[in-house]
Amino acid sequence: MNIAFGRLANNTIGVLCLIFMVAPLFLVVLFSFGSSSLMTFPMAGFTLDWYRALVSREDFWSALENSAIITGSVGVLATAIGTTAAMVIARMRPKQSATAFFLFGLPMMMPPLVLALALLSLFSVLGVKLSLITVVLAHLTFTMPFVILIVTARLRDFDYTMIDSARDLGASPAKTFFTVTFPLIRPTLFGAALIAMALSLDDFVITFFLIGGGNTLPTLVWGMLRTGLDPSINALGTLILLLTIGSSAVALRLTRYRG
Repeated sequence: MNIAFGRLANNTIGVLCLIFMVAPLFLVVLFSFGSSSLMTFPMAGFTLDWYRALVSREDFWSALENSAIITGSVGVLATAIGTTAAMVIARMRPKQSATAFFLFGLPMMMPPLVLALALLSLFSVLGVKLSLITVVLAHLTFTMPFVILIVTARLRDFDYTMIDSARDLGASPAKTFFTVTFPLIRPTLFGAALIAMALSLDDFVITFFLIGGGNTLPTLVWGMLRTGLDPSINALGTLILLLTIGSSAVALRLTRYRG
């Protein structure tokens, strides 16, 4: 009896927690299709007018372009640099690799506001003008640790005898990577890149402090909220949600190593 009650209580708590986390996201998507500008129940009907209003805004396309530039650059650079670091860390001794993980992971563990202020101060001291480039550099600090963790986990089970054999046969380090290592870890690299892009796309705080001028999709949401609660904000939120969840789902599937 006590065991059955305990299971029921655990399941109930689990379901309530899931509802608490998912319900706000569901409401954002639902109200993005509501025909009324008032986000209340019962809904008057369904429409795509808020999506039409969103795509008719010039600032939406500008923000989308900026987000594409930033996330694309972060995906490529974080994967390239993070993979290079992971290949070194994977062959370290346990204590050395633990130290390396800690150092690389510091930006990931810092509050976004603190990291944003630290980077803003750094760029100010160096005289670097705030732009999309500073945002990309800032996003690399907290996306690379994820790439390093993902790729290192894959390389832990890697058969390095193939690399050593290729080098013994006269292959250069670059040729060895592209002909031996890359084909074997390619799904993991693509998955890590998508994770980095999803994290970059979703960031608001660091982007807000370091972009200088212009908007990305998250900062556009903030700007729209300051002028009123327009249902087209829900349409934009739904778009960001789909992009983030979609890329994360694909990334999780790609990085699932099956030996």
